[in-house]
Amino acid sequence: MVSKNTICLWYDGTALDAAKFYAETFPDSSVGTVLRAPGDNPSGKQGDILTVEFTVMGIPCLGLNGGPAFKHNEAFSFQVATDDQAETDRLWNAIVGNGGQESACGWCKDKWGLSWQITPRALIAAIADPDPAAAKRAFDAMMEMKKIDVAAIEAARRG
Repeated sequence: MVSKNTICLWYDGTALDAAKFYAETFPDSSVGTVLRAPGDNPSGKQGDILTVEFTVMGIPCLGLNGGPAFKHNEAFSFQVATDDQAETDRLWNAIVGNGGQESACGWCKDKWGLSWQITPRALIAAIADPDPAAAKRAFDAMMEMKKIDVAAIEAARRG
């Protein structure tokens, strides 16, 4: 049963592959019901996978195999708060190392084009520092990074 409010993500025939990857990579994630098309449709044939219910870190999602018409972009992303460098590295490397792509300031894309912000809690604390100079130093350090380096952020915060 689909949740009352579900994020629907459009894929070009790869919704099940994406859902399995997310379930293997992120805690509190799973693959649910796979619905096959009861008839031919503009993006597939009868019997093809039409939708996949899945959960990413407790967030209900629906993968729709809608065809190539719409692509993911940075206007939607998952922001993942990590507790330390090891968790940051594990998630970043899983996404980028599985056909994904690095971007700036802790952003990356998975191989399906979905954007992720792998954001250490230490970064949020640093750029929210009540000392504006410390916050700016941390922010400036982040602006030079792809994957966030927690030790470098903390060093910049300290000055």
